Amino acid sequence: MLGRAQPATLSTMTSVREPYLGPATDDGLTRADGSPVRVLVVDDEPSLADLLASVLRYEGWEVQTAPDGSSAVRAVRDFEPDAIVLDIMLPDFDGLEVLRRVRAVTPHVCVLFLTARDSVQDRVTGITAGGDDYVTKPFSLEEVVARLRGLLRRAGMVRASGGTAITVADLTMDEDAREVRRGGQLIELTATEFELLRFLMRNPRRVLSKAQILDRVWNYDFGGQAHVVELYISYLRKKIDSGRQPLIHTVRGVGYVLKPPG
Repeated sequence: MLGRAQPATLSTMTSVREPYLGPATDDGLTRADGSPVRVLVVDDEPSLADLLASVLRYEGWEVQTAPDGSSAVRAVRDFEPDAIVLDIMLPDFDGLEVLRRVRAVTPHVCVLFLTARDSVQDRVTGITAGGDDYVTKPFSLEEVVARLRGLLRRAGMVRASGGTAITVADLTMDEDAREVRRGGQLIELTATEFELLRFLMRNPRRVLSKAQILDRVWNYDFGGQAHVVELYISYLRKKIDSGRQPLIHTVRGVGYVLKPPG
């Protein structure tokens, strides 16, 4: 594990709401082999990129920075990060294009968008493009770290201990192997889709509200934008239910429920 640097503060930076007070937890978030988590920070504002890198190193993680899209794509190939903090506005091409190129190389890397854009459409565009979460400027450093931790946990960065298999009808989930099958057919899910499905499968026949799902799967309320739940439910339905008897059902005005046919 890397030695931890001193916590960073920068009270005059407009992108950051408050100084960083140090890690809130010490839960040993690591790669599967026990080595430090790797994070790539992509931002053309050097002071902000350096501040974020310092804070993430304080978590015990390995961090590299990139000032533009081209260098970010090269860094992904060389550094092989587990997560990327990705600014959308970059000097050569935007973060959405970076994400498209990155997904072609490492489809399962966690991506946290960092941007000044705060409209609902911008959020939906970022998530639809394949981003896992979204933080707008100005932000708190604790929020960035917490959201990254949430993404990494959903991606299985904590070494498994005593995981179990969950079965609902012909849908099975191996939590240790992070594999999902329906009728024996392997289904590829993103980290967020996997965590959403796991929450549904651990609560079969129970109607879960959007607020409950946001709290459990995203840890934060995602700015109160419940549409992100609808978006990810639609993704799951295409992968889980398409061409089969549906397992995921909408209870209008209440939420969603996963239950066997009949």
